[in-house]
Amino acid sequence: MITRETSVVIIGGGPGGYEAALVGAQLGADVTIIERLGLGGAAVLTDCVPSKALIATADYMSDFEVAGGLGVHLTDHEGDVVEDVVAQPQLVNERILSLAAAQSEDIHGSLTDVGVRFIRGAGRVTARDRVVARPDAPDEATQELAADVILVATGATPRILPSAVPDGERILTWQQIYSLTELPERLVVIGSGVTGAELAQAFLGLGSQVVLVSSRDHVLPGEDTDAATVIEEVFRKRGMEVLSRARAAGVDRTESGVVVRLEDGRTVVGSHALLAVGAIPATRGLGLEEVGVDLTDSGHITVDRVSRTSVPGIYAAGDCTGVLPLASVAAMQGRIAMWHALGDAVTPLNVQGVAATIFTEPEIATVGIGQVAADAEPDVESVMLPLARNPRAKMQGITDGFVKLFCRKGYGTILGGVVVAPKASELIHPVALAVQNRLNVDQVASTITVYPSLSGSIAEAARQLHQSQ
Repeated sequence: MITRETSVVIIGGGPGGYEAALVGAQLGADVTIIERLGLGGAAVLTDCVPSKALIATADYMSDFEVAGGLGVHLTDHEGDVVEDVVAQPQLVNERILSLAAAQSEDIHGSLTDVGVRFIRGAGRVTARDRVVARPDAPDEATQELAADVILVATGATPRILPSAVPDGERILTWQQIYSLTELPERLVVIGSGVTGAELAQAFLGLGSQVVLVSSRDHVLPGEDTDAATVIEEVFRKRGMEVLSRARAAGVDRTESGVVVRLEDGRTVVGSHALLAVGAIPATRGLGLEEVGVDLTDSGHITVDRVSRTSVPGIYAAGDCTGVLPLASVAAMQGRIAMWHALGDAVTPLNVQGVAATIFTEPEIATVGIGQVAADAEPDVESVMLPLARNPRAKMQGITDGFVKLFCRKGYGTILGGVVVAPKASELIHPVALAVQNRLNVDQVASTITVYPSLSGSIAEAARQLHQSQ
């Protein structure tokens, strides 16, 4: 029986931390959450929420271009067609930061309503049942908190190149772009992974010239190759300069901008440089190794499928664990940790059914196995349908994208899928339901879809994978 004498201390107020706090309070524990940045953590205040809001703004601007192809144009007061739609970066960023702050306040209100205590500051584990909290406020004393359960959910921070130290003005991390008051004239984005691709697309849509420096053969390495190819083609078609097999050696400030040095001796001149070369777990200085918590060579906390670390009573969730760098996974890890620690029914984390989205335009959404895993298994069959053939896509002016499904031969069990489309983040859900619940292609195909709809392509792909019994 959990009582208010059961104390839970959570270090980190991002999705893993605040969702765990809500569960802990619901189960009757006394919960304290320690976070320096603010509730919601980096995900809400500097990373996920702001970046997706920036991308949404760029998407609106792109919609005006699509509208022109559909015969719809903006006109000025004199009735002349407006050729260019202009973004006002300062207003855009003010709205984004205001939105993030409002979301943080909403989280704070939800936690306060259920009795969770919030300390703005830094936490450090000093024993398996002790956490020291150092409040940011100068008039508040350091506190030692007894804890029956400790959850570490401190996330990750941008990786910094020693030869490209951010200054917040011309050389930027993805957390610093919201301080810009003017749109970069020529932005050099270093790194073509998820963050680099998303933000390169966003600034291109807002009106910047963009150069994307990719150390691999194509953008989005590690993602579905067909999807990455579509995105790179869209990038180039819209005017982005993509430098493949180009690794950055460093970035230097100039009087008017930056010079990005490449390892092959080439240089790229820009007004600004954006570093998107990965993230490192925020686990230093937390006292974890001193109390026996196992860390990987990369600094990630080793956890099992119920979020336990190597020390009884200490759990971890989110990007600091290196399981999957998704806010949705962090939140579920945090919930699972509390359910397990406080004796509630719990199902171990299953990442096979986790849907993920890359918010480029079009978006890439995936779930389950991918093409590489499918190619390695002889009993997996797949089909890919271009969206351009879909009647709703034609109506909306969509020319790029596809739906791809993977299934087990003979059984028809859906094992995974890829959707490349506007709002693919919404379209992937029926595929995720199929993967999570082990539905077969005939069950999906026999579910009537709206006509016309983009989701009709998912049902059509399932029909083409029909397995004769």
